Amino acid sequence: MPSHNVAAASQPATKPAIGFFERYLTIWVALCIVAGIGLGQVWPGVFQAIGRMEYAQVNLPVGILIWVMIIPMLVKIDFGALGQVKSHWRGIGVTLFINWAVKPFSMALLGWLFVRHLFAPLLPADQLDSYVAGLILLAAAPCTAMVFVWSQLCKGDPYFTLSQVALNDAIMVVAFAPVVALLLGLSSITVPWDTLLTSVALYIVVPVILSQLLRKMLLGQGVARFQRVVQRLGPYSITALLLTLILLFAFQGKAIIDQPLVIALLAVPILIQVFFNSGLAYLLNRKLGVAHCVAGPSSLIGASNFFELAVATAISLFGFQSGAALATVVGVLIEVPVMLLVVSIVNRSQSWYEARAHQVR
Repeated sequence: MPSHNVAAASQPATKPAIGFFERYLTIWVALCIVAGIGLGQVWPGVFQAIGRMEYAQVNLPVGILIWVMIIPMLVKIDFGALGQVKSHWRGIGVTLFINWAVKPFSMALLGWLFVRHLFAPLLPADQLDSYVAGLILLAAAPCTAMVFVWSQLCKGDPYFTLSQVALNDAIMVVAFAPVVALLLGLSSITVPWDTLLTSVALYIVVPVILSQLLRKMLLGQGVARFQRVVQRLGPYSITALLLTLILLFAFQGKAIIDQPLVIALLAVPILIQVFFNSGLAYLLNRKLGVAHCVAGPSSLIGASNFFELAVATAISLFGFQSGAALATVVGVLIEVPVMLLVVSIVNRSQSWYEARAHQVR
């Protein structure tokens, strides 16, 4: 069992469980859409200049914002929690199966079905491949930060959540690029390997190293100090996300004005993926007799996405004006309300779930 200090540092018990920015994230994203589209129409030259600020195909302003987004989230991760994996092996096995063997492939299938076939007549023909790529990027990045909130809301086991997220992050360092490349290749989308590997290094490897160094330094100053700093960094992370979205929608504005249904259509496969994967994980955990406090966060980790990484990688691979970038942003737009609905279902079904779990045990 982890020490009290490690648990406290990794899973701060703050109230309310979901912060002000996170609770209304959908509203902020919607406002950023409006602001970005408006500013892009009023000052197109300014945003074109920002778009040209690149080095090795990486937009420098966005790169800085992405780091501000991701590092505060990764600071919460204690890779020492990997030692707890064996005590929750069934729940962790289910989540790994969903995250790496089901979710990316099911999303690729849903993208092919909806984007390339059912909705194809309603979408810009030159962006179909890009939309599919964005959906794949979204599904291939398991949730890192917000899952702590979802776990707390469904009274999940904090040690399971911590160890699962730490394991997912460790796997993501080596598996994200190959999974994305495989699925893009299967979808007949050219894989820019140099840019993909650069994105993995910039947006996974380097932030993980920096965040763990910062974590070690802060914990050296005491757990209370660590918790205060992590809490203060939270709003910076969300603010950086929102500024990135304003930039993105400043470039996407014309396409959205011309095709207002695009966002709603792209939301359909994302919604199906969330409910399918969370439901499958929940049922598999129940079948295996896993405790509800583990099954809840297991299903939530299996359903949610590390959308910050997906947005960053989509911009690096395909550019601000790509359908891939827009598709990942749709995931941001619907993340909070959809995941809160899944949390509600998990909580309301606890007695039904535990009736089966007790029988299996």
